[in-house]
Amino acid sequence: MDVIEWLLDSDPAIRWQVMRDLTDASPEEVAAERARVEHEGWGARLLALQGADGLWDGGACFPGVRTGDEPGQPWTATMHSLQTLQILGLDPASESARRAIPLVAEHGRWEHAGQRYFDGEVEPCINGRTIEAGAYFGVDVSGIVQRVLGERLPDGGWNCEAENGSVRSSFHTTTSVLEGLLVFERATGPSDAVRQARLGGEEYLLERGLFRRKSTGEVADAAFLDFAFPFYWYHDVLRALDYFRSTGAAPDPRVAQAVEVVRSKRQPDGRWLLDHVYPGRVHFPFDEGVGEPSRWNTLRALRVLDWARG
Repeated sequence: MDVIEWLLDSDPAIRWQVMRDLTDASPEEVAAERARVEHEGWGARLLALQGADGLWDGGACFPGVRTGDEPGQPWTATMHSLQTLQILGLDPASESARRAIPLVAEHGRWEHAGQRYFDGEVEPCINGRTIEAGAYFGVDVSGIVQRVLGERLPDGGWNCEAENGSVRSSFHTTTSVLEGLLVFERATGPSDAVRQARLGGEEYLLERGLFRRKSTGEVADAAFLDFAFPFYWYHDVLRALDYFRSTGAAPDPRVAQAVEVVRSKRQPDGRWLLDHVYPGRVHFPFDEGVGEPSRWNTLRALRVLDWARG
């Protein structure tokens, strides 16, 4: 089967993005396919898991009920579920979104100190993702944006550990904040302050080629070269490149090595594998498993390589 045909033989959440990014489908055809996310497949399954109180698994960042022997971090709470719905492409104007988001706003409270969900909490890695989901679904998250703008570190990015004394930015946190700021800009219009902060955060990543230490040029973390889905709050080369692609800017020459990492992982049949799954409780899987061909990684890799070719 042709790779594009294989991608289209999938969930509506994959199909509409393949049609938009990798085929010559019309905007009307793309919109019709995207509308199916609300009613079919992964999108419908995830929406059905929202509780009567508006939360997923009873918590904002952590499930309401936890056991002591769970591996990793649980991924079933509201923050991760909203991020996933956004990645799937649930239309913010859909009936399901218009019903789900006000419930989160009304009942969601952060475990940190009981803050209202769309007011954010104290960690910029969490707040970046809250900005992204809030702006995407039409919620006013300008208060959180102002907070993260003031938390940018001297080297250009952000770090969740800044409140504990860290003075160096984190790849993970910076990528999460950048994604949020970009969606916020698109939802609310141009802002010099937001754009300046976003471009400064991008420069932090670009100075490091998206995966290297600035001081030595060594790979900062071997995990940055493994492509996971869902990626949650974790940085990797494919996630970062897909962010830069989504800005609409031409590729900076400093992403060339990162692009080559993506190209080198293409399999002989033209697909990409799922390299890693982060341990923890999930609602359901989105791929066949580690080491198997991954539609999500293949979709993202193909559109990144198309962007890199100009």
